[in-house]
Amino acid sequence: MNTETKAKYLKLSMIVFGIIFFCVYPLGYLWPSGWVWHGGEGVYYLQMISGVYAVLGGFLIWASRNPDANRSLILFTIISSLVHAGIMGMQAILDQHETGHLIGDVPALLLVALVLWYLLPGEAIQD
Repeated sequence: MNTETKAKYLKLSMIVFGIIFFCVYPLGYLWPSGWVWHGGEGVYYLQMISGVYAVLGGFLIWASRNPDANRSLILFTIISSLVHAGIMGMQAILDQHETGHLIGDVPALLLVALVLWYLLPGEAIQD
């Protein structure tokens, strides 16, 4: 894929993922076994994580206008998504009541990280 095409897809993916991040709260109600932890106990958790992801989503949409100037945000999204997915994946494996996350939010975050990493131009991390 050439650089121009990658840049176009990077902008599009930032917008799409930004919109999806706004949907974390509704996804918790539509598919609780894949998005809501602890059997829905403690609704405050879903509200808190939804707020954090809504802010990240808004910044991704805003940054999509000039991804080169916002590499640190894109790298933060990639690395934090990998870390979050890794922690959730281990928790889902260790807790038999949370295995639905292995086909819900865990692969979703891995997809975000892999797509953004693939589309990010140049070296992923520069000095």
